Order: sequence, then C-alpha cells, then structure tokens
Amino acid sequence: MAIDFTLSPEQKALQAGARAFGKEVLTKVRGVIDPLPRPEQRFFATQPFYAQMAQAGFVHALFPKEYGGGGMSALDFALAAEELSAVDINVPTTLLGTGLGMEPILGYGTHEQKKKWIGEILEKPGERLASFAFTEVGGSANFDNPDPTAGVQTFARLEGDEWVINGKKHFTTNGSGWDGKGAQLLTVVCRTDPNKPPAESLAVIVVPGSSKGLEVVSYLDTAGHRAVASPRIHFNDVRVPAGNILGKPGDGAKICQHAFSWTAALIGAACTGVMRAAFDIAFEFAKTDKRNGPVPVIEYQNAGYMLADLKMRIEAARYLTWKACHQLDITDRRSDELAIMTKVYSSELCVQVVYDAMRLVGVNSYSDLSPLSGLIQDALCFPLYDGGNMGVRRRQLHRKFQAEGYDPMASAEGR
Repeated sequence: MAIDFTLSPEQKALQAGARAFGKEVLTKVRGVIDPLPRPEQRFFATQPFYAQMAQAGFVHALFPKEYGGGGMSALDFALAAEELSAVDINVPTTLLGTGLGMEPILGYGTHEQKKKWIGEILEKPGERLASFAFTEVGGSANFDNPDPTAGVQTFARLEGDEWVINGKKHFTTNGSGWDGKGAQLLTVVCRTDPNKPPAESLAVIVVPGSSKGLEVVSYLDTAGHRAVASPRIHFNDVRVPAGNILGKPGDGAKICQHAFSWTAALIGAACTGVMRAAFDIAFEFAKTDKRNGPVPVIEYQNAGYMLADLKMRIEAARYLTWKACHQLDITDRRSDELAIMTKVYSSELCVQVVYDAMRLVGVNSYSDLSPLSGLIQDALCFPLYDGGNMGVRRRQLHRKFQAEGYDPMASAEGR
C-alpha cells in the first residue's frame, strides 16, 4: 500500500471547522487581553473563549469515547491544533495544559480513577481545568536524577490512608483554575521517600485544586503566551486519599515520559501554526509594500528566496508532526522518538522562521506596528517549555541512543 498523505473527508471537515472557529472566535482574543497589565487578568479574560472551545467539542476530544469523550486521535488533534494556533496561541495552550494534566490519568489510572476524574472535567468542560504540576522552583531538568538528595523536592509521605504533600512548583499551567484558587485537579510529580532514588520513590498523585493547603502564591509574567496561566503553587501539608496515586511509587518517570510524549508531538502543530501566521504576515508585506521603492518588495530576488525558505521549513515541520502523531497512534504511545524529535526540531525552527520573517519586514516588525513582535515572543517559549530542549528533550534522545538494541530505523519504518 502506497504512503498517502491525503486527508479523509472527516479530517478535512475537522480542519475546516477548526479554521472557522479560529477566524470567528480566536481572532478576538488579542483585543481583549492586550490592555490588561497582569498575567492573571489576561488569563481570566480568556475564559469565555475557552468555554466556546469546550462547547465546540475540543475538550471532549481529549478523552476516550469509553469515558464520554470524543476519542480524537493525536493526528486529528494536530490538524485542529495547527489551525487554532495560527490565530491565537493562548487559549489552545490552556486546552493543551488540561490535556497534559490528564495524560497521567489516561495512561496510568485505573478504570475507576479515569471514570472519576475524566467525569469531573467533562461535567463542566468549559469551567474545569486540569494541570500537570511538574516543574520545581529549583528546576526539573534533573527530576529523575538517581541521587536521592537531588531531583524532585516535592515530597509526599503516607500517613494512614492519606498522602501528605509538601513542596513548591511553578510554571504550573492552568494550576490556578479560572477562579485563582486552584484547577479542578492537579497531577503532582513528587517523591514518596526523600531517602530513596526516583526508581523507587518518584510518583504522580492526583490533587483536587480545592484541597486545604494548596496555595496559589503568584503568577509568572512571561514574555510570550501572555494569557496562559503560569502560577507558582505551594503544597503545604496537602492531604489526599492514598488511592489518589497513579500506579505506584517508582512509576513517576515513565508516567512523565508518557505525558510529555503526547504534548511533544502536538507542540509541533502549534509551532507550525505560529510559523504559518508569520509567513502570512511577511508574504502580505512583500506583495503590497514598496518601502518607498519602485516595486513591491516581492519583486526582489532576496525577498523571494527568503519567502521560499520560510515556506519549505513550514512544510517540513507539518509533515514531521503528522508522522510523529501517526506513530503515537499506531503504537499506543510506545514509540515516541519522533514525537520528541518533533518538539525539538519544530520549536527551534519556529524561532528561526519568525525571526527571518521579521528580517524580511524590517524594523517595523520589532514594534506594535506588526504582529510579528508578539509572535517572536510566543515562539521563544517553544524550545524552553514542556520539557526544555536542552535539559530534557535531547537527553531523552541521548538515552534512547544508549539503550541496548537501539534501532535507528525503527521510527522511520513505523515500529
């Protein structure tokens, strides 16, 4: 059977629907958030847009049909994510944050745990958020370091039939919830014994955002993704039932790997969307602006060649994303090498594409005269977040290469 990149009628309809939603709804986001000075104000102001996204079925798409969701594949989700991100990065990132927060449950929760916590989100999908509490205030590049004195410093101790959690996290996307008091639930990366290495103690425990002792301390004001909540959260003797642990102590590393594999592939779609937006701006500029010269800029070979380079990079990122998502779908997430590569390649390519679009447009792109000044701020986030490319993602690939029996062609051949 030949390789076929043709989208099915259903996929074309999904793509068209997401494109229309972006045009009709998400184009209004910037005008709402730009006047607001504080990050939490900007985030809270996006709630009506998120509610419309939920009403359109995008939250349900995150979850299997067995639990009341839409059962959308990673590939189909990528088709929609590109269209949404080409218009606005903020609200789609909030959706991605809920998906990331739920991924540990989807991958390692029992049937009862999935039924309970997916049900909570889907009961009010436009109002309830999930969050993955991964990043330590002191950094998380060494979250799985075998030295018990290093790595994750958020600890959970078992007291009777309860886990008691203490620690500090930040960049906890969605962690504040829409009311500033806490998301519907947080999947918290912690260690169950400070004297044992991660292989024995790293765990993920589900914490309701309403739990006593969970404190939203402050919000990080990020350069890009200006309306995405990045709060710092403290866990002060937070008590949850012992049954809220996913899997068992020691499973934390593979749970994190599972969760970040899904987002890695989809970030490729978000990057492609942002690159598309940058290309469209540069292309329109080149066709219409003469820069006080005799002809539009596109008539000059230098500008035309630069546009060609931008377009080639976008196409390469898109199809690598599709391949990575397809690989996740057909292997039930077991083959994630391409997903990790997609995150690294597309995120760094996105920065270069937006920057080159700015070079073509010129100094106006560095001001509020052009949306490119905002896009470069958004693009710079991609290589740094969701497992930084240097601290986490390249290390993941390095470890794969070191594994006994590593086959360099396995991912390319769909294995």
